[in-house]
Amino acid sequence: MSGSVSTCGTKDMVGELDEMMDNQWMAAVLGAKDAVEWIYRGEGAANLVLAYCGSAPKFVGKVLRIQKVPANGSECENGHSALTKLECILWGKFEGIVSAPTRETAEQLYVQKVMCPLLGSEHVDAGIHVLVSREFLEAVEKKVLGQRPSWRVDAAKVNPLCDSVLLIADHSKFPHGIFKEDFCVSVEIKPKGGFLPVSEFIAEENAVKKKIPRFKMHQLLKLHQGKIRKLSKYDPLDMFSGSKDRNNFRVFLNGSLAFGGMDGSADSASYTLDQAFLDGLKHIIVAKDGMHIKYFLELVAETIFKSGLLDRLLEVQKLDAIDIEGAIHAYYDIVSQPCMVCREKDGNKLLGRYSSLHSMPRDEKLKIVRDYLISSTAKDLSLMISFRSRGNNLESPYKVVFLESTKQTFDYKASFIDLDMKPLKKMEYYYKLDQQIVSFYVKMVKDKEAIDNGYRSQKDINKGKEGKVVASFDFFLSAGSVLPQNIPHCENVSEDVVLDLSTHGSNKITFHMFEHTIFL
Repeated sequence: MSGSVSTCGTKDMVGELDEMMDNQWMAAVLGAKDAVEWIYRGEGAANLVLAYCGSAPKFVGKVLRIQKVPANGSECENGHSALTKLECILWGKFEGIVSAPTRETAEQLYVQKVMCPLLGSEHVDAGIHVLVSREFLEAVEKKVLGQRPSWRVDAAKVNPLCDSVLLIADHSKFPHGIFKEDFCVSVEIKPKGGFLPVSEFIAEENAVKKKIPRFKMHQLLKLHQGKIRKLSKYDPLDMFSGSKDRNNFRVFLNGSLAFGGMDGSADSASYTLDQAFLDGLKHIIVAKDGMHIKYFLELVAETIFKSGLLDRLLEVQKLDAIDIEGAIHAYYDIVSQPCMVCREKDGNKLLGRYSSLHSMPRDEKLKIVRDYLISSTAKDLSLMISFRSRGNNLESPYKVVFLESTKQTFDYKASFIDLDMKPLKKMEYYYKLDQQIVSFYVKMVKDKEAIDNGYRSQKDINKGKEGKVVASFDFFLSAGSVLPQNIPHCENVSEDVVLDLSTHGSNKITFHMFEHTIFL
């Protein structure tokens, strides 16, 4: 596969939000009557996302991001709690963040002042705040209740005490009015961490972290905890490897599962494909029947790797230079607490190295923790890429990608989304989770080795007899499961669910999926 990506009149977010970025607030207040013009798009753990379906120019092509609170908690979170005193010190070098009146405003400025310069202003949308009434929030909550998955409803609700919400561009679409051809397809990719740590502060018993991606280790723990049904075969190192053939995408049409995998062969798994999705691709990809999926996935891979987006993202992720096992020591000094790690590892040969961290100047400790939190944002974000055929439109403000396979040129725009600011107080949580992930993985590997050894011994004993010994852990470690075909909405699918559809023989096809989403 070959192709090229070039720039044609690049502008920051292609001018979509130029008028919005001049101010952090929009002079409008949304009331109960406005709720009818906002429809459910999806949600994550912390926010509900609504898309605009009305005709007001200032909202067309935009989405609202509305804060949620735990369903069983009290309505005490009104967004007015600004940064803590220590967080003000941590982010003090960035203009405006410390003086932000609310945490919501601080988080918006974090995207604008911190993440935007690192990832590129043309790929980052900080959005603006829009004032809302309690009546609007209550009306929205009631309107979308039936569209939300039950497990999301049980976990959280719209925070009725917020006085503002975040308005951002709908990055799954191109703005209307530039060309008559408005049909587009968008891909949402959640890359996760793309490198293995090499920190000297990683304990010997945790050395596996230097060989196995954290995501893959975390899968085992999540499966054990019942948070996922099967292990994902997705490997972030593949995504960042530069190899176009080693990646997995989850494909959705209007929020329903349509296709998964990079194989591109549609014949043996045609029953999994949404015909409307295939029909839609025909507006984008010029190809013979049965080849649209293959060429579309080539287009996605071509754009990702030729654009250098992942290279830039990886640079930001690597701000985590000493791993959480190093950064946690700087954290305890910043918050003026005894280092619990040093206390637990009394007598450990790494204590000498830890002491070098504790003896650092305060500014260096602040930088270590700040860089770790920024890196955490970069490891959790998503990348949204939208495509449309350029056709005869020779002038366009968008970047272009040429697909050699079909001899077509496409407009594309790429945006990093979900750039959440990580609270300083979560450092201890990050450390404890890291240790839990690694220790459980090491234990499971040892258990599997014991099972494998026992299996081999049993085979020797039963040689010549009928039957065989099956190690249940082999199934536990295997990845892949059949996913229900009618998923109500893409954002409601666990990030770790896998689709593995296989046929036997020479035409074997296996599709693996991760939180990589495609919208039409």
